[in-house]
This record gives sequence, structure tokens and C-alpha cells, in this order.
Amino acid sequence: MRLIFQDGQQGGVMATKDAIKVAEDVGMDLVEVSPTAKPPVCRVMDFGKYKYEQSKRAREAKKNQKTIVIKEIKMRPKIGEHDYQVKMDKVRRFLSDPENKVKVTLMFRGRELSHPDVGRDILERVCKDVSTIAAMESRPRLEGRNMTMLLAPLGKAAIAEKEKPKKSEEAKKEKEEINAQDQNS
Repeated sequence: MRLIFQDGQQGGVMATKDAIKVAEDVGMDLVEVSPTAKPPVCRVMDFGKYKYEQSKRAREAKKNQKTIVIKEIKMRPKIGEHDYQVKMDKVRRFLSDPENKVKVTLMFRGRELSHPDVGRDILERVCKDVSTIAAMESRPRLEGRNMTMLLAPLGKAAIAEKEKPKKSEEAKKEKEEINAQDQNS
């Protein structure tokens, strides 16, 4: 087997017994790094320290990991206007956190299922109402008796970009109104 020391130097090719003896003399462990290589490669290292460093890296990676939470809002096709507005307030509150996504579920019962277009209209209205802060991640689709749609919050840059054209349009309208008033005077 090929032996590599803890500082990365090559120890050369030697018998397994000799490699174990070299590792014991140094007070380290002999770890097989690549068993399929010809000859197999082993490294002299402190295996306990190596495992500790691996777990430390895994904890660090987990700490930097973002978790996405999917909140669900359930509605009915015959939802009243006030109930709809209350649900929309909840959707906006959920989408204010960039790690949240919202799953809007429209539940059908009985004969309501024969009119999926009514449900699709409601979901499209939801999408239109939150278009300034969210984007539709998955289109409305009927799954059994439920129609679902997934909304994801827009990034800060996308929200600012959506608001820019509105401001420039408003400025154009104001200039046109001023020009019209000047021409009338």
C-alpha cells in the first residue's frame, strides 16, 4: 500500500504491517483513503481529530443553510369579499418574510367541482392582488377536490424594479397635465 504522512509527504509503497508500525510509532492512526487504487492509498492521521473537524464543518454548513417555510391559506369558491380580504392580509404578512412561500388552496365540495373556472378566477385574482410582492411559482392546478397554487416572494431588487415604471408613468402624466394646463391658459 502507498503511505502518505500527516503533513502530506509521500511515504512510498510498503507492506500493511510496516505501515501500521509507522503509524503507531508516530502515535497516529492509519486510515485507508482510496481502497480501489492500485496500490491502495493510506494516510497517517489522528482519526478522532479528523472526525471532529468534519462534524464541525457540517454544523457550520447547517448554520448557514436557509430554511424555506411553506404556509397554506385555504379558501372556498363561494368566499365572501371580507373573508377574501382577511385571507389576503394573511398572505401579504406571510410573504413579507423572504424565507416564506404561500400555498393557496381552493377547496371544492359537491357541485362546486363542476365549475373549476370559478376557482381558477379566484386564484388568478389572488395572484394579481399580490403581484407587487410575490410571483406565481406554480400555476393553479386541480388535484382531486382541491385547486392549488404556490406563491413565492419577490426579491428586493425585483420589487424596486416593479415600482420604478409606475413612478415614471406618474411623472409623465403629471407633465402632460401641466402642459395641458399651460396650453389652455
